[in-house]
Amino acid sequence: MFGEKFKHRYALTDKGLENTKKGTFWTVIVNLIMMAGMGILYFLMQKYMNTLTDGAALPNAWIFAGLVAVFVVLSFITHLQQYHNTYGLVYREIKDTRITLAEQMRRLPLGYFGKRDLADLTETIMGDVNRLEHVWSHCLGYLYGAYISTAIIAVMLVLYDWRMAIACLWGVPAAFILLFGSRKIQKRASETLKVHALAVSDNIQESLENVREIRALSRETEYLDGLNRKIDRLEKTMQNGELVIGLFVNGASVIMRLGVTTTILTGASLILSGRIDFMLFFLFLMVITRVYAPFDQALALIAEMFVSQVSANRLNEIKDTPTAEGTEEFKPDGHDITFEDVSFAYDDHDVLRGVSFTAKEGEVTALVGPSGSGKSTCARLAARLWDVTEGRITVGGVDISTVDPEVLLTDYSMVFQDVVLFDDTVMENIRLGRHGATDEEVRAAAKAANCDEFVEKLPQGYDTPIGENGTKLSGGERQRISIARALLKDAPIVLLDEATASLDVENETKVQGALSRLLAGKTVLVIAHRMRTVSGADKIVVLKDGTVAEEGRPEDLLRQENSLFRHMAELQTASAGWSI
Repeated sequence: MFGEKFKHRYALTDKGLENTKKGTFWTVIVNLIMMAGMGILYFLMQKYMNTLTDGAALPNAWIFAGLVAVFVVLSFITHLQQYHNTYGLVYREIKDTRITLAEQMRRLPLGYFGKRDLADLTETIMGDVNRLEHVWSHCLGYLYGAYISTAIIAVMLVLYDWRMAIACLWGVPAAFILLFGSRKIQKRASETLKVHALAVSDNIQESLENVREIRALSRETEYLDGLNRKIDRLEKTMQNGELVIGLFVNGASVIMRLGVTTTILTGASLILSGRIDFMLFFLFLMVITRVYAPFDQALALIAEMFVSQVSANRLNEIKDTPTAEGTEEFKPDGHDITFEDVSFAYDDHDVLRGVSFTAKEGEVTALVGPSGSGKSTCARLAARLWDVTEGRITVGGVDISTVDPEVLLTDYSMVFQDVVLFDDTVMENIRLGRHGATDEEVRAAAKAANCDEFVEKLPQGYDTPIGENGTKLSGGERQRISIARALLKDAPIVLLDEATASLDVENETKVQGALSRLLAGKTVLVIAHRMRTVSGADKIVVLKDGTVAEEGRPEDLLRQENSLFRHMAELQTASAGWSI
């Protein structure tokens, strides 16, 4: 039970917990051996005092030299083991943690990313993990090792003289009580700092992503002024936070060091009263030069551990988010997509309510309706990018909520309105559609998507880098690459969400012709605004306010006088504001 709580508190894996135990063990050994060095010095001084008082012979120099040699060798070996079991093992833990986070995020439902912005997630993966890395490597083993070794030393000192032991060690618990008592204050300061740091990151990222729009609207000064204010607020928060932490850490250090004073005063009083001898007093004077050493670092470490709780909570929030799971076997009977009384809510806002329809294999099913009616949501639910709130969606009779999303998506090709490209060549961006595709296959898919026209004008043709998210290309060119990628995958189900929205009439006609030829026999679910895009569909599903208003063949719906589809077609023809 304690182990699970400890892991969760510091966002450790099972391996990380084992590494912390090893680091703690070797820290205890190091601290005890360093204290044993004080014992060697005490042994020598005691023999020397016996010589002065009783005329006893000094021990053989070789004995003392041997003890020192053993101390040096043991100190070297244990410090080496301590380093390996704190820093060395923890650096591997960091790698595993980032990979685990990436794997977890890869399996999270898409709805999760709608609640977290990019800067926030990036800060968690990079900043929070880095912060915890320092805690894992510099804090946990050292701090808990200091606890255990000091407890052992305290027992030994009590056996020598309990009065001197109390005088020597009372400051340690008092210092920690002060620090732990201020934990909430320090944690609150850390949370405030994190909020302001994310605000700065968000502003910088927003400015970089929208630099063209900002310049076009002459808003540079306004954005820079806002960023300056946020940076100033962040700096002030950092200063206040460091001041708070510094006050408590330094205050705890002062309290702990008062043990030196009480040790001297208590020892002098006991010597004068004849209750202890000088050598016992000398022993405790040596002890206090070493017993506080582990806690000099530990006091600052505790403050850092309090602050790290915010980072650990952020990591745990990702780790604890339920992933989209399912079986790795997917053997549908055909590829009909069926919505059965499907409802979906996003942040307590109902998007779909009781939606039922079937997109048959070998047919093109078009979803139309006003903006916000739930068309894109249906497409994403059909690919299990989100999970339905109620009802179910089947492909070939198989409930897709029971299938692992990665296995399910092997049967899907998708082209959405928001195209995502990578900072690579045209060739490699299209090849993402099917790993291992030959250059000839990539070019064939690109030609079918009408990419040849603009690729031939690029400096290096298909080997031309296109910049981050295709910044060197126009919107229509980026969308054609996305279509080529989907065509290359050649999956039995194709989802097109306004796939030709950025194309001019001429290019749209060419791409539509290519799609008509290459998508024959597949299950096609298409969302489009233009009437010409859906006019050739086999079936129309009209959505309104998250429900199915009507469905049927385009020509049948157009013949119905009170048809919503007909009404939208007429409005679009008249250049009105409805979207089809």
